[in-house]
Amino acid sequence: MKRPAWSLLALVTTQLAALHIQIGTPLSLAQQWQALHEVQSLEQLIFVHTHLPRTALAVILGMVMALAGGLLQLLTQNPLASPMTLGTSAGAWCAIVLAGVLAPTLQLPLEWLALGGSLFALTLVGALAGWRQLHSLNALLAGTALNLLLGSVAAIAVMLNDQYSRTLLVWGTGDLAQNDWAWVLWLLPRLAPALLLIPLLCKPLHLLQLGSQAAAAAGLNVMRLAIITSLLALWLNGLAIAAVGIIGFVSLLAPALARLLGAHKPADNLGMAALLGAITLLLADIVAIWLSHHLADLLPTSAAIGLLGGPILIWLCLKLPLASSLPDATGHPFRRQPTALIGWCLLAALILLLSAISGKDAAGHWLISWPDAGLWALRWPRMMAACAAGMGLAIAGLILQRLLNNPLASPDLLGISAGASLGMLIGLGIGTSLSPWLFSSSGAVVVLLALCWLAPRQSPARLILLGIGLSSLLEAALQLVLAQGNQDSFQLLNWLAGSTYHTTPTQAIALLGTVLILGGISLVFARVLLLFGLGETLAQAVGLAVPQARVLLLLLAGLLSLAISSQFGPLAFIGLVLPQLAIQLGARTIKDQLWLASLIGAALLGLADLASRTVFFPSQIPVGALASLTCGSLLVIGLLGRRRRLA
Repeated sequence: MKRPAWSLLALVTTQLAALHIQIGTPLSLAQQWQALHEVQSLEQLIFVHTHLPRTALAVILGMVMALAGGLLQLLTQNPLASPMTLGTSAGAWCAIVLAGVLAPTLQLPLEWLALGGSLFALTLVGALAGWRQLHSLNALLAGTALNLLLGSVAAIAVMLNDQYSRTLLVWGTGDLAQNDWAWVLWLLPRLAPALLLIPLLCKPLHLLQLGSQAAAAAGLNVMRLAIITSLLALWLNGLAIAAVGIIGFVSLLAPALARLLGAHKPADNLGMAALLGAITLLLADIVAIWLSHHLADLLPTSAAIGLLGGPILIWLCLKLPLASSLPDATGHPFRRQPTALIGWCLLAALILLLSAISGKDAAGHWLISWPDAGLWALRWPRMMAACAAGMGLAIAGLILQRLLNNPLASPDLLGISAGASLGMLIGLGIGTSLSPWLFSSSGAVVVLLALCWLAPRQSPARLILLGIGLSSLLEAALQLVLAQGNQDSFQLLNWLAGSTYHTTPTQAIALLGTVLILGGISLVFARVLLLFGLGETLAQAVGLAVPQARVLLLLLAGLLSLAISSQFGPLAFIGLVLPQLAIQLGARTIKDQLWLASLIGAALLGLADLASRTVFFPSQIPVGALASLTCGSLLVIGLLGRRRRLA
């Protein structure tokens, strides 16, 4: 890299740091200089112990997170690898939450908890995708799956202990606000050894760019380098999470932007990424401070970085090269087995019946009997709505997977659920007389139109990454509400996790009717879905109007997803896992897959409704959180099984 580029980035970092200090204090430059020598007023005290440490922390953590992401990208040769996309940030956060909820008296060191959770997540990603395939889309899919799975575990832990975990929820939203220099002084001695080690890794990492086999032939111990580099990256990211919670995007964007600016050698890439990380976090925190002055509530830094980084992530998904390795969309070549299908349908019906008549009494004892009229009046609407949601998401997932000929497509991964939820949040935030459901519909329609436009122009891998970017935007918007830590935050968290607590009979019947009607329409399109599964070229050769059919099927899947997400929020994994599970259980034709996937979805959500009101009796947890946890576990098991078959 040329020296003027380094000088320019250093100058921008210095100017942003100065602006960051000035935007947070009313003191003049003379008063600020005086405060450094002697504090004479309350404003000077706030300046010295609040504004200055916040600026210092923004610079330090921006560099630290960028270095963590840069090390992972250099090690995996994956331009979209980061602690966020590989699931290690979620692992660190989940470990800290579980330790704080389950063992609060032990006072375990946060940095070691974060490192342990990160190592667990990275080990799972390596086992799921393969250690030699961390450069591919499969690694990002495994990381996304772990993000959602571990996020569900942490959310359940928080919801079960909401009275004791409010401060944990507020802290974990990722804000740089400080009251003293404690965290800066805590970070520096823990960072020093890691920063001294990084220059020693630049030459081996440069050699690794030739390929692991060539590097090993040149005498490089690739395994030892991978262990040291990954531990170092996870340690740096764990320190950042321990200090301020999860702040995404910096670890992903800074190294990628450095590479786009021409910094390809490890030393150049890491150095420029560190400066870009400081610039990114300073800029995001300046936006957060400025917006907090104009909003009723404080805006966390993580929300600002998400709002800034989400569009950049979407742009990077379109620009950066990415190795893709997708499994076959049609599953394994099972022959149609009607007897087996009937058996699975009977099993699903039995599960639904047991879910309806099972429960616990006031003493916590299991009862299997038909509930009385009063209990049944409370139970049947939520169970009907849960079963309808499972059916609808399974059908929507199957439609999208066949339409895009991609087994990884689902309403949540393609961003349809996120678009609906984001639209609803915008409607609630505006507070107009218009119904927030109208905004929810608009958000889903915008995503659907974008998918219709992008589907023929981008690969399935790009579409999935674009959906992940849109979901990240939604999470950034939610941080503003969740950061308040009040009762509304927990109600919103319950809604996002798929709560059926307050489902009315009218809502349940309307949802079931909508799913049955749209599901019946999907049966009419069974032949069209079969043609899409065989390829668009063949579909056009037999006379199918592919553009019009694609739009109709996307709208069908989008309406199913919209009807469910508007009532339960975004439910993860269900639409992704159940269609493939139906194929693995022997359903080969489109109609068989639709029937079996919808019945499995109804049984799964019905069982989740039973578990939500009995497992932690008398406490209850949302149905969607349990269903997502179950389907996420099934996805992890399925990826492990596929990995074992390919080994």
